[in-house]
Amino acid sequence: MTDFSGSPDSAARERDAAESASAFAHPAVAPDRTAAYGDHPDQVVDFYAPRDGRTGAPLVVLLHGGAWRSPYDRAHVSPLADFLARRGFAVANVEYRRGGDDIPRQRDGAEPGAGSAGPVAGRWPETFDDVAAALDAMPALASRELPGADVRRIVVSGHSAGGHLALWAAARHVLPEGSPWRLPAPPSLRGVVALAPIADFATAVGLGVCGGAVTQLLGGEAGSVLDGDAGAVLGGDAGSALGGDAVAVERAAHADPGVLLPTGIATAIVHGVEDIVVPPAVSEAYVDAAARSGETVGLTLLGGVGHFPLIDPSADACAVVAEELAQLAW
Repeated sequence: MTDFSGSPDSAARERDAAESASAFAHPAVAPDRTAAYGDHPDQVVDFYAPRDGRTGAPLVVLLHGGAWRSPYDRAHVSPLADFLARRGFAVANVEYRRGGDDIPRQRDGAEPGAGSAGPVAGRWPETFDDVAAALDAMPALASRELPGADVRRIVVSGHSAGGHLALWAAARHVLPEGSPWRLPAPPSLRGVVALAPIADFATAVGLGVCGGAVTQLLGGEAGSVLDGDAGAVLGGDAGSALGGDAVAVERAAHADPGVLLPTGIATAIVHGVEDIVVPPAVSEAYVDAAARSGETVGLTLLGGVGHFPLIDPSADACAVVAEELAQLAW
C-alpha cells in the first residue's frame, strides 16, 4: 500500500513500514471450513470456529483491505480471524473480486491499468456484486459451515478498503432507488466495526488515499483529478472531489458511505492517530456526515498507532478491536 499524497516525515514513514512489516509477518492461518457463495474463484468465505468450542457465538464477517487491488487477499487478515476466534467469536473471512492489471475495462475507452503504476483498484460492479452476494448468503452458509455460530448476531467488520465495504454493506437499504444492491429493509446486523475505513470519498480523494484508489474504483484514472489538492475538497462532496467526472460521480452515489446516511445500524470506527495510509480525517469526515444526518457514530482514535496495528494480533490495538466487536455482538 502507498501512503497519502502529503509529506509524512521520515519518522512517520519508518513507523508505517515497521507496523506493516509486523502485521504481514504472521503466517496465514488455515480456516476450519471454506465455502463458495458464487462460481468465481474469488467468491469464497473462510470460516473460523470459536476456539473454545462454545455454541451460540456471534459471527464476525470480516472484509479485508488492500485498496480493492488484487495483490492483497483475505490471507493477510487470517491471523486476525484466528485472533478473534480465540476471543470466542465465529469468523467469516470473505474474499471478493478486486482490481488488477488484467481486469476488463472499468468503462468504455479506459484501458486496464491506465493512469496507474500498479493494479487498478476494484472491479465495477463485481466488487460490490460480491460483497452483496456474500452478505446475503451468509446466514445460510454460516449455519451450515459453523453450526455453533449465532447468525442472529452478526457484526460486519473490515479494514481500510474492507472498512469501506463493511460500511457500505450496512447501508444497502439507503442506496438510490434502482440500485441492483439495494435492500428493501435494513440488513439483519448487530452493527459494524470499521477499522481505518475509506469511509468518505471526498476526503479520501482529496488526500490521494492509496494512490488514487477511490477514483479508480469508480472508473476514473488515478491522478486525473486534484493531484493531492486536499484543501479543495476537504469537507466538500464527492462530486467536487471527482472533478465533474459524470460516470464517477454517478457511481459514487451508489458506493460512498459518506452519502449513504443515516443507516440506523450501530456503527463504530477505530482509527490510528498516526495513520498515513488512510488518515483519520477520512473517518472524522464520515462521523461528521453521520451527525449531520442525525446519527451518532462512535469513533475511537488510538494515539501512537498507525494503519496496520488494527489487524496485527501482536499489537495492543487488536485488543481494542476485539472489545469494540464484543460491545456490539454481546
